[in-house]
Amino acid sequence: MSKSICIEGSDFSHIRLPASDLIRGDKPRYPQQQAARLAKQFVQQNRGILHDFGVLARVDYDGERLDVVFETSSKIGALPLLSPTTGRPDYGLIIKPRFEWLGIGSMLAEMGWRVIPTPLRLPMLPGSERKIPLWVLSTIILFRIRDLLNSLDKRFELTKADLPAPRGTVDWQQYATKQASRAKLLEVPCQFPDLQNDLDLQAAIHFTLRKQLASLNTQRQAGPLVMQLIDLCLNLLEKVRAVPPQQPSANLLRAWVSRPLQSRIFREGLQAMEWTIDNRGLAGLSDLRGLPWILSMDSFFEAWVETIVYRLTRHIGGTTRLGRKRETIVPFQWEPPYTGSQRYLLPDVILERENETIIFDAKYKRHWEELALTQWYRLDEIIRSEHRHDLFQVLAYAATKSTEKVTCCLVYPCLTKTWESLQERNRLYHQADIPAGSRQIRFILLAVPMSYHVDIVLKELIPIFTTNL
Repeated sequence: MSKSICIEGSDFSHIRLPASDLIRGDKPRYPQQQAARLAKQFVQQNRGILHDFGVLARVDYDGERLDVVFETSSKIGALPLLSPTTGRPDYGLIIKPRFEWLGIGSMLAEMGWRVIPTPLRLPMLPGSERKIPLWVLSTIILFRIRDLLNSLDKRFELTKADLPAPRGTVDWQQYATKQASRAKLLEVPCQFPDLQNDLDLQAAIHFTLRKQLASLNTQRQAGPLVMQLIDLCLNLLEKVRAVPPQQPSANLLRAWVSRPLQSRIFREGLQAMEWTIDNRGLAGLSDLRGLPWILSMDSFFEAWVETIVYRLTRHIGGTTRLGRKRETIVPFQWEPPYTGSQRYLLPDVILERENETIIFDAKYKRHWEELALTQWYRLDEIIRSEHRHDLFQVLAYAATKSTEKVTCCLVYPCLTKTWESLQERNRLYHQADIPAGSRQIRFILLAVPMSYHVDIVLKELIPIFTTNL
């Protein structure tokens, strides 16, 4: 029997898998040659899925040890990898954030599910010891079902009814022998096509929601975030309560899957129902196999900064516009239109209040850690170049605003120990004032952790944005 191996590491790191782990059965006396061959085959046959995760893989030999090295990017998640000996997904790669966080479940709830993991249509993944709450998958399923219900298609179905006027096909024999003989002349028995909701689909949705509700009720001890999901599930159930729940047959599911002109929302809704029916969970839930999933930490950190700014707005006033919803886009007007390179500017978050604009740009990079530990002139030139690019980018955003005061804020993640150290030394941010004619531009470098709740972080940030406003 082939063994399953789950490899764990963090984003923007190097993860090593000994090539000897790819050998199945009895190892030869001199295994390096076979391990090298299997390692090359392993990298080649998994190149596609690794590319989707932004992972570069190579075979590395230092004279003593032969490894497969995975170089990860900003994407986290769980993905299956095919074995070069069995051709089955006997290997799994789990990529975690390099910065501490509250955990995927707590973070999603804290951010109001602004972003959620994306399950993938890939083979089931070998389980890992890393636990992911069951309700995280319920979150994905419920939001997909909500979108499906909001865009539910209607279709024509043959309906029989007694109408005051003929419509469609009229059963004149019944009308003459029953209605007319009883003086019910305005009750014409008709059969006609009527535009109705897909009752079979609604019954399947009702079944899915009932099953999700039963699962969530067993997780009430997880806290208020599960109670929010239960409330969402109950609200969705109200929309289909008139249709009795019914588990869809395999034939019916295949018919829905093969339906022409499907929308993305319809496909994802069907997929969510299939996961519920098959009792699948995200990889890492237990020792069982789970669904592979992916999440961009760039988008995740941007959503974390959105959450902080949204709460900040409650305290200092103003309105918030989000780049994720393309509310902050500033298009370029090239002449002629078909020339040019960059087409628009898109700040992550903009807070507008009275005569001031505060622009936030979230950067999921280690720059703050490097700046905190090393003097500027000692930093690697690549890091300095990237930091200058970040600075010029956010200043370009400032040029699009006409308010008297403009604050440009670059926000980087940091480790818990770094945050606490900066907090003790009153160095949570760096500030510079930039002269711009009659306008005042303030530039702020800011670090925020993902290991504290928003209110704790916000307590330290409010004074930064209420000073000299």
